[in-house]
Amino acid sequence: MIAPAVRTFKTAWFDKAARKARITDAELCRAIYEVMQGQADDLGGGVFKKRLHHNQYRTIILAKGQRFWVYAYLFAKSDRANIDEAELRAFRELADLYAHKTDKQVDKELATHALLEICHEHQTQVQERRL
Repeated sequence: MIAPAVRTFKTAWFDKAARKARITDAELCRAIYEVMQGQADDLGGGVFKKRLHHNQYRTIILAKGQRFWVYAYLFAKSDRANIDEAELRAFRELADLYAHKTDKQVDKELATHALLEICHEHQTQVQERRL
């Protein structure tokens, strides 16, 4: 099965946290494919929680409408059990904002490095063949 075309991004904050945790873009791209296959916790409103890096970390991914996926938050399982209700509401609002962004707005965020693109359609298909 070929993965659908997908654009995946990480925020600048997430990039810094992932580098500190030694989580690679390749691992993030594999995880997005797993999320697309239903292997994540759907928290509703376009917010997903996925386990990463040998189950040591949790990530919050935004994908309302699933036009594109955004890694927004990362935390160590040893530091906290989960996000709270107020954080979940905020992530749902953020997912809604991302869902309404135009390609031009996304391109502007890419140009200013507020967002970093990490997965492309071809990369996702190649990674699927390796799985």
